[in-house]
Amino acid sequence: MPRSLTALVRLHLTGLRLLLVFTVVCGLAYPLLITGFSQLALSQQADGSQLRQDGRVVGSSLLGQAFNLPNQAGPDPKWFQPRPSAAGTNGYDPTASGASNLGPNDNGLTGAIRNRRTAIAAFDGVPGNQLPPDAVTASGSGLDPQISPAYAYEQVNRVARVRRLDPNTVRQLVRDHVQGRILGFLGEPRVNVVTLNLALARLG
Repeated sequence: MPRSLTALVRLHLTGLRLLLVFTVVCGLAYPLLITGFSQLALSQQADGSQLRQDGRVVGSSLLGQAFNLPNQAGPDPKWFQPRPSAAGTNGYDPTASGASNLGPNDNGLTGAIRNRRTAIAAFDGVPGNQLPPDAVTASGSGLDPQISPAYAYEQVNRVARVRRLDPNTVRQLVRDHVQGRILGFLGEPRVNVVTLNLALARLG
């Protein structure tokens, strides 16, 4: 075999060996190592931050969800409500994450905000001017599980009335679920509606 052809074959065999080595290291060993470490050290997060009730998965602390009456017949007054969602037809569809992409001067968006303000004010029994912005606007992903503490506290009286609970008890529950700024200075205080409603269910 000519020297040039021999060198070419040797070069290709070397490349093939490197391909196999890196396939095993990067495609098998490294993923298995990271998966094993995450399951040992961060199993809750690795499994999707699942939330359980009575032994069954009822959601994730990372994903918002609607708390509606059966057959999507409107929001259920006995639960704290999340912010509106533009993800999917009924909102909070994880396969259709996204915003409406409408600008602040779009008539469709401003009209929707006015309608939401009227509906939510009537639903919660408060003046429309008391509603915080996140009560009437969707998040960028449409899957955000958090609302502002202001919106959570605004819903306390309605939830307490429907469930026949002491408003102070429900207000304390909200206070216990307020999360501060990340690292003390990033973002804004927030309340995870999914975990809040899970704790609310335990009150009865």
